[in-house]
Amino acid sequence: MENNKEKNEKEVNNDNESEFTNGVGEENLDKTNQNKNEYNEEYLEEQTEDNEETEEDILKEEIKKLKEEKIRVLAEMENLRKRFDREKVDSIKYGSVNFARDILSPGDNLERALSAINQEEEHPQSIKNLIQGLLMVKKELSMALEKNGITKIDSLNKKFDPNLHQAMMEIENNDLDEGVVVQVIQTGYMMHDRLLRPAMVGVSKKSQKVNEKEDEKNPKTNDEVVEKDSKN
Repeated sequence: MENNKEKNEKEVNNDNESEFTNGVGEENLDKTNQNKNEYNEEYLEEQTEDNEETEEDILKEEIKKLKEEKIRVLAEMENLRKRFDREKVDSIKYGSVNFARDILSPGDNLERALSAINQEEEHPQSIKNLIQGLLMVKKELSMALEKNGITKIDSLNKKFDPNLHQAMMEIENNDLDEGVVVQVIQTGYMMHDRLLRPAMVGVSKKSQKVNEKEDEKNPKTNDEVVEKDSKN
């Protein structure tokens, strides 16, 4: 009986120890779970804040890009508008340039016909009337050209300008400097500020003898001779 009593006491003690151990373990487990939950909540809050900051940065970057694209589009539109206005003005001013060139040829023929008439010769009345009619046509043609911004190039006795003149010949003239227009073969025309047709001209030059005399009066230095030889 004593053995049975001792056995029962041991079982009771074991049960108490197990109950104590289980109680302590559950309490620790609850604390551990609570700590885990708190940690997870803090981690989730930090992740949420990071995500919010990342989305905000992305939105700011997109807004910045959209502003830059808007500014670029507005600049391109302004350039297109200016280009359109410029082309519109040019089309109004120079749209008839091909027709203007074509109309110059009849005017040239009209001037040649009038210049071929001998003014000193006595003509019958019918020829005089014809000449008067041709002069009136020439005047009206000149007025029409000037109305559309087409003007003659004043070339005679002017310095040769390659931008306005086309040299057709050289004419010896010792009284003038070289490169002066002494003859107009065909009149040149400007359309507003653009060259419509260059003037065909004859340009003055010194005779060979005069050039030789000038060389004797103004002998060239050795440097000028060497430079001239190197160019040749």
